[in-house]
Amino acid sequence: MEPRIVFLERDSVKAAFSRPTVAHSWVDYPDTRPADVVERLRDAQIAVINKLRIDAAVLAQLPALRMIALAATGSDNVDLAACRARGIVVSNVRGYADTTVPEHVISLMLALSRNLMAYHQDVRAGRWPQSRHFCFLDHPIRDLRGATLGLVGQGSLGGGVARLAEAFGMQVLWSERPGADRVRAGRVAFGEVLKRSDVLSLHCPLDASTRGMIDRAALQAMKSSAFLINTARGALVDEAALADALRQGLIAGAAIDVLSAEPPPSDHPLLAPDIPNLIVTPHVAWASGEAMAAMAAQVVQNIDAFVRGAPRNCLP
Repeated sequence: MEPRIVFLERDSVKAAFSRPTVAHSWVDYPDTRPADVVERLRDAQIAVINKLRIDAAVLAQLPALRMIALAATGSDNVDLAACRARGIVVSNVRGYADTTVPEHVISLMLALSRNLMAYHQDVRAGRWPQSRHFCFLDHPIRDLRGATLGLVGQGSLGGGVARLAEAFGMQVLWSERPGADRVRAGRVAFGEVLKRSDVLSLHCPLDASTRGMIDRAALQAMKSSAFLINTARGALVDEAALADALRQGLIAGAAIDVLSAEPPPSDHPLLAPDIPNLIVTPHVAWASGEAMAAMAAQVVQNIDAFVRGAPRNCLP
């Protein structure tokens, strides 16, 4: 039987998807509400998703489903245990964002350290023509060279950030997992990384051990001059605590590409207009044209491999 493939979030990826080489049928939906997931996947053998949640209750209503092809690396939106119990293969894409995410992180570091947003806003508001000198220096500017970068997560994305940061002359600290019983060779205890870092960047998966790891206590442990960058998962950070920390000056600034709810509600704590020194981008660190094209190709390769009986990039 030809597998029926249903892509529930086609417009979440601005790249062309080739079609699998095996015989199949393919249905695209530009976007899908959670309430419509079961109906749209009812007769599908393969689901292609990006960030839609597929949990045990949904899977129980989809007896035909045999594979979930993630158009993403992270899998915290899929109940992997329920998939294992039902014999459903879950494959993700890997390595496609190894350039785009590190470049986005460095861009955010530079924007914070050089106060680019504040200067841009001041110029747009007419501040420069009013200056008594050729420039105006209303906001401090710091170099990355010589600064200490703490990285939480030593996968390919963290490694890519480390390589770029070292090219700028930064010192890199690799954090041990929060709450770890011992510190592995080449790592530094999480609490020590918080205290020593001028920039802290998160690149770890979201799970029970990392959820809310950047809470008020962690923010209080950081330097008052430090910056926080999160391009991993929004729920790694206590977002209300971060908003308060920025208002109170506990840290110097933050740049966030991910939120715990996406799209966020209009009253999300990190969307409040009074938070100083905060940059929020709408989960686009992964989304260079080159990266999206590579990701789309991998999704189709994963589907082809599954249908041939040799699934790849399978999640446990």
